[in-house]
Amino acid sequence: MALSQILPSPSSSFTHKPHLNPSNFFLIPQFNNPQCQFSSKLLLQRRRRRNSNGIRCSASSSFPEKHHTGSPKSDDVVELPLFPLPLVLFPGAILPLQIFEFRYRIMMHTLLQTDLRFGVIYSDSATGTADVGCVGEVVKHERLVDDRFFLICKGQERFRVNKLVRSKPYLVAEVTWLEDRPSANGEDDVEGLANEVESYMKDVIRLSNRLNGKPEKEATDLRRNLFPTPFSFFVGSTFEGAPREQQALLELEDTAMRLKREKETLRNTLNYLSAASAVKDVFPSS
Repeated sequence: MALSQILPSPSSSFTHKPHLNPSNFFLIPQFNNPQCQFSSKLLLQRRRRRNSNGIRCSASSSFPEKHHTGSPKSDDVVELPLFPLPLVLFPGAILPLQIFEFRYRIMMHTLLQTDLRFGVIYSDSATGTADVGCVGEVVKHERLVDDRFFLICKGQERFRVNKLVRSKPYLVAEVTWLEDRPSANGEDDVEGLANEVESYMKDVIRLSNRLNGKPEKEATDLRRNLFPTPFSFFVGSTFEGAPREQQALLELEDTAMRLKREKETLRNTLNYLSAASAVKDVFPSS
């Protein structure tokens, strides 16, 4: 049976619903403050009640310079509990969640006794459920008296679903790990591509600030010593509001191809913002 045929509605199990960008052709990446992008966009209810012990994230800490030396090999096959959500988690990204649905509370009780890792996999009513997802590792959690959970998760390895092992009380699948492979032609300068993508990001930030009436400050070092592969994941994580595009980026197994696609998206966005800025200059009241 297909994975999408037995999945529950993804919006019934957690509190966050991603912002939907009204444009289908241009993305406005959410990186005005990349140091705290996820913790500020996906605000937990606990944070509304209490400002103490706030959890902070930064591009330098959330997106490590290199993968762990002991990371799973791509030919390893393991069983992994799955959590379908209408969003895409990238390696290194921070994802706050509130768990309240019964089956996922059961999953959390199990995870707290094991390795605190589960698979986040994109699912929506239009396209169904993806075959590729990202492991979310629980780095902080709080269990409430009514057995709900507040979680802070960090994206780890990507995986591909091979087959379902069981569907009740929650989904468990047999998965294999995904790793980026060298470019087919071996001629792509991934370091140069990463620098170009960073440059486009800075220009988009500058024009976005201008159109929103904010100071046109020059963006600082967005890469923060990131190697091209984790940097490409960071860039993809900023494309909030376009989960299908994010999913396509997540599934790519070639860093150069991912950076090229991100570069094209940012270039289109920059052209759109440049035109909007020109219109604003001619018609300030608009």
